[in-house]
Amino acid sequence: MRNKKIELLSPAGDLERLKVTLLYGADAVYIGGKDYSLRANANNFSIEEIKEACLFAHKLNKKVYLTLNIVFHNEDIDGVDKYIKEVVDAGIDAFIVSDPFIISHIKDNYDVEVHLSTQNSTTNTLSVKYFKDERVDRVVLAREVSIKEMKEIIDDINLDIEVFIHGAMCTFYSGRCVLSNYFTNRDSNRGGCSQVCRFAFDIDGGKKDKFTMATKDLNLAKYIKDLIDINVRSLKIEGRMRSLYYLATVVGSYRKIIDAIYDNSLDDDMLEHEQKVLARVANRETSSHYLVKKADETDQYYTGRQELSNQDYLALATSYDKDKKILTLIERNYFKVGDEVELFTTSGDVYQFTVEKMYNELDCEIDTARHPEEIIKVEVDLPIELSPYSMLRKKID
Repeated sequence: MRNKKIELLSPAGDLERLKVTLLYGADAVYIGGKDYSLRANANNFSIEEIKEACLFAHKLNKKVYLTLNIVFHNEDIDGVDKYIKEVVDAGIDAFIVSDPFIISHIKDNYDVEVHLSTQNSTTNTLSVKYFKDERVDRVVLAREVSIKEMKEIIDDINLDIEVFIHGAMCTFYSGRCVLSNYFTNRDSNRGGCSQVCRFAFDIDGGKKDKFTMATKDLNLAKYIKDLIDINVRSLKIEGRMRSLYYLATVVGSYRKIIDAIYDNSLDDDMLEHEQKVLARVANRETSSHYLVKKADETDQYYTGRQELSNQDYLALATSYDKDKKILTLIERNYFKVGDEVELFTTSGDVYQFTVEKMYNELDCEIDTARHPEEIIKVEVDLPIELSPYSMLRKKID
């Protein structure tokens, strides 16, 4: 028997990304503050921005989780209680934590949920039980746990379990890597990871193909029903540094898949289409990694790795005049008259059309949009009231 509807959890590197992911269907977001977060290079949120984020999310009946998941050294402890109080007062719904002291400190002093970070590398039933006894409300399992092991844990322990379903994978055990420390003097477990695992290393003085130990990205779209059926509580997308287009696309696709599973409308054609959408937005190959088998050489790159920049995202839609049938856009990538495109929206609706006439900001007819950030007007008949953050991309068959 299934529990209540599974949660779709999205990253958000700043306030605009938070709004986009929630509008495109995430049930909750995880964010980082200016301190104690493992994505120090993201914009991250000030206290005032956290307040605004929580107000926006709670109006939609959605949640905000805050990462507090660095590996704490003595110098990191100073000021952490003041910070915790500030973000609790700002309205967050849960902390994502890896340090045992932080867990007990929050539960002793505040009425807020604590979720155990994947950084803790939790992989077995007894560890989950231990953290349940320590009053943790949810465990984010290590990414190396198989679906068989997930089911065993969930069946044995009555506790919310969260798993990653999409995005970049760390080469080392659930993020416990020190390559960045040694190669670049940036502590990967305190927010400074320089992604050394994605460096390309010379072999034999450059006489052979370069070597990389990089993993392919994770994509569990075709296993979502299986994860729902074993009563996983939350499905987590990786990517606080990702673009608005990436987040809107990935969140939108998983929202459609999840909703179709619950209303029994998911079929092979729909799943195949959403897989195409997800594949087109990524610049790396994907695999299921540890979910159904032991990860092997097919889940990693070794030589000849290429990461191609995606040019599918054409424009951000800002308004639609139904009388004049003019869609106004802010250009992101090159497109032209005759191109087959599609407008996708926060409601999940997609409208495909061929660009027949378009104009620049001065209403002069043009045949090519070639300047990013330029205002472009496209003549098209659309049966909609345009929702915020609707986007134009190349047609996906």
